[in-house]
Amino acid sequence: MSQKLPLRDIRIVDLTMGWSGPLATRHMCDMGAEVIKIESCTHMDWWRGWGHSAAALADLEHEKAAAFNQINRNKKGVAIDLTKPDGRALALRLVACADAVIENQATGVMAKLGLSYDELCAVNPSIVMLSLPAFGAVGPWAGYRGYGSTVEHGAGLPHLTGGEDDPPIQTHAALGDACGGLNAVAALLVALFHRKRTGEGQYVEISQVECMLQQGVHGTIAQSLTGAPPQRTGNRHPVFVPHGCFACEVPDTWLVVAVTDDGQWQKLCTAIGRDDLAVQADLRTAAGRRAREDEIEAAIAAWMETQDAEAAMEALQNAGVPAGVARRPSDLLEDPHYIERGFWQDIDRDVVGPKPHPLTPWRFDGDRGPLRMPAPLLGEYNRAVFCGILGMDKDEFAALEAADVIGDQPMVMD
Repeated sequence: MSQKLPLRDIRIVDLTMGWSGPLATRHMCDMGAEVIKIESCTHMDWWRGWGHSAAALADLEHEKAAAFNQINRNKKGVAIDLTKPDGRALALRLVACADAVIENQATGVMAKLGLSYDELCAVNPSIVMLSLPAFGAVGPWAGYRGYGSTVEHGAGLPHLTGGEDDPPIQTHAALGDACGGLNAVAALLVALFHRKRTGEGQYVEISQVECMLQQGVHGTIAQSLTGAPPQRTGNRHPVFVPHGCFACEVPDTWLVVAVTDDGQWQKLCTAIGRDDLAVQADLRTAAGRRAREDEIEAAIAAWMETQDAEAAMEALQNAGVPAGVARRPSDLLEDPHYIERGFWQDIDRDVVGPKPHPLTPWRFDGDRGPLRMPAPLLGEYNRAVFCGILGMDKDEFAALEAADVIGDQPMVMD
């Protein structure tokens, strides 16, 4: 399988942290790219956790974070202090033999480190560099730092989320990271394809807030046409009726139902024992049902509150009505659809042992991207990368270690 992976000849220097950038590079290495992730002993990827006390580090908390370990699988990790001249020089040696560099630092950080696009081009004229700032590299918001949640606010999405009488509501899923990371994958692939065809590198800048705007584009359009944002509608849909999430018999279990055509409406009525609604002429179309949506939802809710969520889902699906249990993340490991598709696969990692990982949602030549290696320990690949890829001799390696330019032990920060 590894010989068939489409990016098997691509090397990427990864200067990202958190979720957005590491999500992008995870997809790249799942497609076969060699991704070399750079951290430092003083500035680890913050998704390793917030605890930098002596006790936390002694307990190896920075190697136990499930989010970090899942999003950084298949990558090689090195630790370089980029604030030191020798560290910057070492990073540039990696860039010189790479195809691409990706970073999601705050605007201006790369320039302060002496790793701007122009400085990278000086050692590798054909390099592709992708930056993923929260609010863009130029413009009035460029100086603001941000995370997935603040990017979500910046895109205006909370103003579109929630019920009719609710205030603006955040999803609390940090969607800015996920949207930014997935858009970055697409952009980086296009830039690398262009480089392969022409030999030309380029600088690509993607504002994470711009990646989020597509999630609320209906609000932007409505505001432009009417001068006011659209009304918040909770779980209701602008076209399909009924469409909602309903509480089931067991507390805090929920079922989503989406009737997408008039035939499904008839089947839903029969399934919930309300054929009296099915025969009413004004409810045979979505427009008619819209006028009585409160009444319809009350009828569905009354049936749902007597039902087990799983049994109700099966009953509705068997009747031809789209329905699905709103599952907790912890329940997904046992989801029969994921299991049948072999979506979860264990990978063994030092400190935490074997843990399940989701395979790629995409396939290449019929196969999902393989799990080739677990997420790196801090500085785990220092010797393999510096001595193996760069050809560094043991004396230079030892000197850089002694000067704390490279290392594999985190520094106590509090």
